[in-house]
Amino acid sequence: MNAADIKTAHVGWRVADAVATITLDRPERKNPLTFASYAELRDLFRGLDAVADVKAVVLTGAGGNFCSGGDVHEIIGPLTKMDMGGLLDFTRMTGDLVKAMRLCRQPIVAAIDGICAGAGAILAMAADLRLGTERSRTAFLFTRVGLAGCDMGACAILPRIIGQGRAAELLFTGRSMSGAEAERNGFLNRLCAPEDVLGEAQALARDLAAGPNFAHAMTKRMLHAEWDMSIEQAIEAEAQAQAICMQTKDFRRAYEAFAAKRKPVFEGN
Repeated sequence: MNAADIKTAHVGWRVADAVATITLDRPERKNPLTFASYAELRDLFRGLDAVADVKAVVLTGAGGNFCSGGDVHEIIGPLTKMDMGGLLDFTRMTGDLVKAMRLCRQPIVAAIDGICAGAGAILAMAADLRLGTERSRTAFLFTRVGLAGCDMGACAILPRIIGQGRAAELLFTGRSMSGAEAERNGFLNRLCAPEDVLGEAQALARDLAAGPNFAHAMTKRMLHAEWDMSIEQAIEAEAQAQAICMQTKDFRRAYEAFAAKRKPVFEGN
């Protein structure tokens, strides 16, 4: 499958230079998620393994905001009327979106400006790298609507990014982090000017796309898998993973380029 074969109805999809840009595109409401957009994003990330000409992904929002979370009228209201079976179907589906993001082979770079709240904060959290702005506001605000902070893997993933204490405070209080605090705490990898954040995220994604894609996929896989391993198990798993990477043509290309004093051109095999 190629990128041109992918058609989306609820999010923007554009590919250039082996980088797919996925845009949450309801700017008049700060890009909230609906049942349909949740499912489309889940299926999109699940299917990326089979998309040969996409090497990295940028996830962003339109109109100066990232994502305001679940749409109050199209999701929150209907959820109050569902039975337990329907609610569990929904929460498992949203969790499947995070699983799909973590398990897809391509690195995901989130470009975050403005509001990044609720499920939007979760999408940013589930990305591999995050670029933001001073005016970005990230809030895991589930407790503000009477829900637990343990949503879509937040209690597992967020502490690994910013530490247990900081994560606990954000998940209990639902307060927002400014861009500066998010960078200081390690949630954001970099702060950018609002007019530059998408371009810088795409530039970073292009750099990743031009790199050894098989090795990048292995790095992402091991970052995820080693959460459940002891140090001894992780060292052995990494020994096996690195030995596999040493069999790739990209590894030989890098050696030959070094010997010839030129920049390697990776092909992902």
